This record gives sequence, structure tokens and C-alpha cells, in this order.
Amino acid sequence: MLAWVAAVALVALVATLVPTPGLEQFREWATRLGPWFPVAFFAAYALVTVSPIPRSTFTYTAAVLFTPAVAIPWTLVATGIAATLAFAGVRRLGHDRTAALRADPRVASIDARLRRRGWLSVGSLRLVPAVPFSVVNYAAALTSISYPQFLLATLIGSAPGTVAAVLLGHSLTEGDGTAALWATAGFALIGLVGMVLDATLPVRPVR
Repeated sequence: MLAWVAAVALVALVATLVPTPGLEQFREWATRLGPWFPVAFFAAYALVTVSPIPRSTFTYTAAVLFTPAVAIPWTLVATGIAATLAFAGVRRLGHDRTAALRADPRVASIDARLRRRGWLSVGSLRLVPAVPFSVVNYAAALTSISYPQFLLATLIGSAPGTVAAVLLGHSLTEGDGTAALWATAGFALIGLVGMVLDATLPVRPVR
């Protein structure tokens, strides 16, 4: 288990040291690629954010480069693909190797909660901007939450914050972003309430 923690920490460190393209660089690529740029951008979004590189970097860039009608749905598509790739990779490589840890009674109770009601945990965490996207992907993959629960909770939980972030980023060039900021804070509060509910509500035993 310590090896996995060290590996994740190393990947996170490398991700923080790798420079991400700036807005001007993206605009230069847009000029070069022409109509293919949106495809390339959102494909890069999906692949790069499998790593611990912050998803918000691409989300706000999409908000400036594209209209909300384009940025919102395709950002969510890229989010779903990135979450799926990260979840599948970590589950394949690490789930069985952490079985002994999940057998610990203290961890087993948490794992049982995620297996039965993981959608609430993941959905709530997605609503809180401060919780890293990649960390939730990796951690969920090591538990017994089902993939359908994970993906549905990711898409639903990420949608409000994505809409608010895109509108906020778009407003930086074309208006006032106060409403989007308040919306982001409100969604984060809902996410915190969801986490409290998940921690306090009883879990029905598996029959």
C-alpha cells in the first residue's frame, strides 16, 4: 500500500512541475489546426487530466476559447473519459493488491458504504472544487464502488461546477462573474452537506 501512495505522490509531484500551455499557446494552436482544434483540445483535456494535472486549467481555458454551448457539454464528455481511464487503470493495477487493506474492519466499513452508496460520496466530492479530480478517481478505483455508480456520480456531480466554471471563465472577457462565483460556493456547500449525510446515514446490509 505504501508503494501505491508513494507512486501517486510521485506522479502528483511530476504533474505540478510539468508546465501547462498558456492561453496564447492554445490560441496559436487554434490558428494552426483550424476546425480540428476543438477535437484536439478536448481530446487533450481527456488524456492529460487522467494525471494529477488540475482539470480546472482546461475548463477555464475552454471557457475563454469556446462559447458556453460548446465548452460545457464537451468539457463534461472529456471529464467522463478522463475519469473512466483513470478509474479503469488504477482498478486493474491496484484493486486486487489492496484487498488486504480492505479486509481491515475499519476500512471494510468504509468500503461497504462505497459499494452500497458510493454515488453519494463521489457525487458530493465532485461538487467541492477543492477536492482534486484525479485523487477521487484513484481512490474510488481502489474501493468496491461499481463503475456505473462512479461514472454517473462523476457526471452529475461535476456538471454544476463545470457550468459555473465555464460561465465564470467566459465572463472574464464578456461580463460579470459574480453570479458564477456564488453558484460555485453554493454547489460546494451542497457537496459538503452530502458528505456529512453520507457519513451519518446508515448503510443497509448486503443480502
